[in-house]
Amino acid sequence: MGRYRFTRRLVNEWRACWAIMWKDMRVYYIKPPVLMFGIMFPLFMFLSFAVGRSLPSATLISGLMAITILFSSSSIGPGVIPTERKVKTFERLISAPISLQTVLLGKTLGGFIFSVVVALIPLLIGLIWFGTRIEDALTLAVGISLSSFGFSAMGIMFASFPTENPGDVMMMLNFVRLPLIFISGVFIPIAQMPFWGQVVALFSPLTYSQDLIRYGLEGHAFYGSTMDTVLLLFFTIVFLALGTKLHKKYRE
Repeated sequence: MGRYRFTRRLVNEWRACWAIMWKDMRVYYIKPPVLMFGIMFPLFMFLSFAVGRSLPSATLISGLMAITILFSSSSIGPGVIPTERKVKTFERLISAPISLQTVLLGKTLGGFIFSVVVALIPLLIGLIWFGTRIEDALTLAVGISLSSFGFSAMGIMFASFPTENPGDVMMMLNFVRLPLIFISGVFIPIAQMPFWGQVVALFSPLTYSQDLIRYGLEGHAFYGSTMDTVLLLFFTIVFLALGTKLHKKYRE
């Protein structure tokens, strides 16, 4: 009997998680903050650094994909949760007979799906327009998936800040996202960084994201696919745990 109740509760929680994800996808994906900070901003930033540089197409595409994933996945939570606080939708969700973890997981999955779809755009451009080849499709899929989910969890973590204005969260988030771009080997390969730069890069999840995606496209990476995968999983768990803890703290 206890196992039946546990299974039924698990199914109900998953259904609620799935419903929250689809609701966010239908309502918030085309909102101006999401489109601006999730797609347009990383695209123009990358082009401003990439145009005129004689780099292999696979290197450019992997960098563009990493930046796009970072901004698109982490923009959903900060755009959705403060807006829902303003219209009191978020309060109704967390007062429903489902756990806070289910609510946050549903919103994380929303950012994950959005980011995966957006990441396919530069990949298709590279394959069709520049003739980029995929050397390891499985590693590339793992890199895109782990990066999208991890950075989506990071956005949910920042969205725990108790505000009803998405711009407040986006401003704080950009203080983290922008430095990550410059220390993670996106514009300057990690092998060409000075020693202190390589040490700093170790603390950035974007480092392992672009390195793993680059492995999928080029067949080689600075750290190797195993280390990149393990550390991306580590950062994802940290973001999920901290996000849940902070949401509970600010809720109280």
